[in-house]
Amino acid sequence: MQDTLIGSVTHIVFAGPENGFTVARLAVESSHEEVMIVGTMPSLQPGEYLSCVGTWKKHAQHGKQFEVASFESKAPSDLVGIQKYLESGMIQGIGPAYAERIVKKFGLATLTIIDEQPERLSEIEGIGAKRLSKILSCWKEQRSIRDVMVFLRGHQVSSAYAHKIYKLYQDKSIQKVRENPYFLSKEVAGIGFKTADKIAESLDIKKDSPLRLDAGIEHIFRELAGEGHTCYPHNEFLTLATSILLVSEAQVEERVQFLIKERVLFEENGYLWVYLFYFGETTIAREIKRLSETPNLLRDVDLPKAIQWVQEKLRLTLAKEQAEAVAEGLQKKMLIITGGPGTGKSTITKAILRISEKLTSKILLAAPTGRAAKRMSEITYKKAFTIHALLEMDFATRKFKKNRENPLSCDLLIVDEASMIDTLLMAELLKAIPNTCRVIFIGDVDQLPSVGAGNVLRDLIESKALHTCTLKRIFRQAAHSKIIVNAHRVNQGIFPDIEPSPQSDFHFLVKETPEDVLEEILDQVRSKVFVEKKIPPHKTQVLSPMKKGVIGTENLNAILQRALNPSHKPLLRMGRTFHLNDKVMQLKNNYQKEVYNGDIGIITSIDWEEDQLLVTFDERAVVYEFHEMDELVLAYAVSIHKYQGSECDCVIIPVHTTHFKMLNKNLLYTGITRGKKQVLLVGTKKALAIAVKNAEAAGRYTGLKSRLFQKTAT
Repeated sequence: MQDTLIGSVTHIVFAGPENGFTVARLAVESSHEEVMIVGTMPSLQPGEYLSCVGTWKKHAQHGKQFEVASFESKAPSDLVGIQKYLESGMIQGIGPAYAERIVKKFGLATLTIIDEQPERLSEIEGIGAKRLSKILSCWKEQRSIRDVMVFLRGHQVSSAYAHKIYKLYQDKSIQKVRENPYFLSKEVAGIGFKTADKIAESLDIKKDSPLRLDAGIEHIFRELAGEGHTCYPHNEFLTLATSILLVSEAQVEERVQFLIKERVLFEENGYLWVYLFYFGETTIAREIKRLSETPNLLRDVDLPKAIQWVQEKLRLTLAKEQAEAVAEGLQKKMLIITGGPGTGKSTITKAILRISEKLTSKILLAAPTGRAAKRMSEITYKKAFTIHALLEMDFATRKFKKNRENPLSCDLLIVDEASMIDTLLMAELLKAIPNTCRVIFIGDVDQLPSVGAGNVLRDLIESKALHTCTLKRIFRQAAHSKIIVNAHRVNQGIFPDIEPSPQSDFHFLVKETPEDVLEEILDQVRSKVFVEKKIPPHKTQVLSPMKKGVIGTENLNAILQRALNPSHKPLLRMGRTFHLNDKVMQLKNNYQKEVYNGDIGIITSIDWEEDQLLVTFDERAVVYEFHEMDELVLAYAVSIHKYQGSECDCVIIPVHTTHFKMLNKNLLYTGITRGKKQVLLVGTKKALAIAVKNAEAAGRYTGLKSRLFQKTAT
């Protein structure tokens, strides 16, 4: 038999970011006692007044709990509840201090006055016209958002994204969702096809509806792009789509042909592309041909003399293959320099740069991420830009200002960490390079490919469209580093040297169970690395191959947050829990804020009255509204893929058979090469052996290589 509990939320104990599962304390109105409520209650906030329907259960560990089957959010009716509701941060402009003053002034009539006589808030000291306008705007918005939340709950969908839906569609939110719920999966970050499909089903949209099938096909291509594919075999796509959409292959094929006619999809040689990626790959091939065939205006140099001169200036001796790479960099119109750690890529970059500075002042340096650009600046002593900053995003048009019509002003462009550049970004970069510019791409082709779709650097090398210098020799200083030696061993499929040595910069700590691995990582981060290696926690990064599980990034982040940065006043929004001074990572490119997928920063301020938090990325402070928190995730532990292009004094990597699907040498090699001073692998020798021997990283379907072959042949 179900009971009803009415009361105000006093504290959020746990809020699951994925499914909205929440554990909270509720002060029951009738008895004034606090009870524990559990259930799917996304976006719940302290101070909310709830009417909950559910049943009492006894938990073996936590005792008596009220399991919520359904709930409704109501306006609180007592002074404590009203004050908690106002100070919860739900209404921008009202924080704890103003909440106390308002309730003290208006008492139980507070919410009625805000609803019916809002101008009276100006009677409160400190609330002027500007703050009053903000409060009233937010109050109106919250009421509209509540309507959207009730609508979503009515369709058995998490209401966590009601704020984003409202921001996009305003007062037409419910109407828009009713007309085509599948727009949500394309236009609202965090809402996927499954969620939209659930709403559609409750609105009686049939499984074979063209509306659903078109949205489903586009969703599958977005998922495939997330796995790195720019295209996909037509027949395999039909099989995949049929299994996901639960309709016949003929029905999927009919909609595929329709989308090809509408230029949403493109078909060639038995493969399907989303038109955007087909255009991106075609653009790369066309621009490579253009740049390769036009002359560079820099004057020729006496190569032996120039190389001798730069060795004296840099006070070093270039090895034969390094000198050859420098010579190529001074002659070729377009060049790729690739090699593993310790092979001298940085030395070659500095040498080419120093000689080229005698030929022109119009030199640009770039890298895909802020951290990679910063590192390039430190190595060369010359300003390096992120590619996004170099191309200058126009926020009004959502396009780059630098393009074919308005090219970059440069005679030489050197791009580092080129393995990280995805298809769409490479297309935009190449379009903006002037005809006469010399271009040098530097990167490690054996690292993981870009987070975005494509495998551009490898496709460029394998197509032989550009001349490539491959560096293989590890130089003397680097050869003393076990990190570098073992990275190369892993890359060659050879088991690394794991003999313990206190002076070594590479360590393997044997732990058999995931729980033991977790405990060892916690000990290392909390004290051992700091005491034994003299590396502070903020210069230590945990890298995990997977998201889920005991030693996946999600659980590691929750455990490490509690251990390294506990808080008595956490910020809970969008299913996420953040503390002041938390280490966080940006999850997607945000051109307006100039922060990009994979950027890592620190929460340096939480403003409860303005509903804002401040995140500092490499000394640059960026403001986030509370409703934008789904763009951030904790970064005490991050995936190896997301950390590509970054480095840290110490990296700690769990290597365990529970990550079997992700154990390959490509991933392990990339993880090891992120460590500058110390690398600690924690796990089992069996898992390490599997990773080293498994050269079969998940392949990517791309059309760039064949497109490059076509362009070089014509």
